[in-house]
Amino acid sequence: MKIQYKDLKKNDEVKTTQLGTPVTGKLIESPKQGRGLKKTILIWSKGSEIGMFDEHGSVYAHQVQQVLRDGSWQTVTGHPGKQAWDPDAYLDSVTA
Repeated sequence: MKIQYKDLKKNDEVKTTQLGTPVTGKLIESPKQGRGLKKTILIWSKGSEIGMFDEHGSVYAHQVQQVLRDGSWQTVTGHPGKQAWDPDAYLDSVTA
């Protein structure tokens, strides 16, 4: 079963890949705030699982891979897309 990124909630147990090897963590905030979805969210990461420190920090949306729901790990889909850098849009913004 798959869970949409927009359906994640504060205090959800997640697996993320920001440290390279997937580690578990807990969402400190909801990715859905206001009208849209956050591209980075704050989590408490259990780095001690791979020999690092447990600490909080921001992770990119695409690094949230799985969420624990109903006793099983489910894949997270529907992450907000990355926008490619547009040099023309940048030039328009600095010359305007």
